[in-house]
Amino acid sequence: MKPLTEDEWRKKLTPEQYHVLREKGTEPPFSGKILASKEAGEYVCAGCGSVVFKSDAKYESSTPGLAGWPSFSDVASSGAVDLVEDNSWGMHRTEVVCKTCGSHLGHLFEDETSPSGQHYCINSAALDFKK
Repeated sequence: MKPLTEDEWRKKLTPEQYHVLREKGTEPPFSGKILASKEAGEYVCAGCGSVVFKSDAKYESSTPGLAGWPSFSDVASSGAVDLVEDNSWGMHRTEVVCKTCGSHLGHLFEDETSPSGQHYCINSAALDFKK
């Protein structure tokens, strides 16, 4: 994928997608279009279309503070995302970034309710769904 300028990203994405993917924003909890989805398929980066998660890794987290966003226990493949140290907002977190286009998807946390013990807490606005 040819790198896009920020003006090209603004034209390609909705304002909400731009805020999440390019400005590392977060959508309000319990507002995302795919939060309750249980359909079989693949979740792709809304920025570039790369497959980042599969529906069989989607689960409902009961961990307080994390349940308001789509939850995944694993990525679609080992090369789908990059994990980046994030010390913004006075917190220590691990940011999840699309490996192909560098867009912000969400954060990774430990979660004992996850089948893998890992919780990919991802913004709906960062993803598109493909059956």
